[in-house]
Amino acid sequence: MRHCIYPGTFDPITYGHLDVLARAAKLFDRVTVAVADNPGKAPLFTTEQRIELLHASVAQLKNVAVMNFDGLLVDFCVAQKADAIIRGLRALSDFEFEFNMALMNRHLKPTVETLFVMPNEQFSYTSSSLVKQVAKYGGDVSHFVPPNVAAALKKAYA
Repeated sequence: MRHCIYPGTFDPITYGHLDVLARAAKLFDRVTVAVADNPGKAPLFTTEQRIELLHASVAQLKNVAVMNFDGLLVDFCVAQKADAIIRGLRALSDFEFEFNMALMNRHLKPTVETLFVMPNEQFSYTSSSLVKQVAKYGGDVSHFVPPNVAAALKKAYA
């Protein structure tokens, strides 16, 4: 079975993330969404909240599991017996950072490949940071995130 890891903070999950995830689910037998437990990023939602929001959003994808991780991503990949890491690229500006990270991961664990997936162009400008900023000031984020996430954002900024 081919297994990939789709890592991220997912604070919060967006339709862009879900688009990349759906593409990965078609390419691999198993996909693990790995929610980074990184308090240094000062996430709006706790790891547990992000996992809960994700579970509701991926329920229809039968070959997808959601877990949290901390530490080195490549160590998590080896522990999970994953063949690859999936990373989404929205725009050219994402490429340099992602490319450098992929090279470092390859240096650390040459057996784990990194694959870049482009989301549908309608999601190319969507990011969790922008969604949070819009939500913070009362803007409508329903075009960018699932309904449960929009409700969680509204509650968080109430």
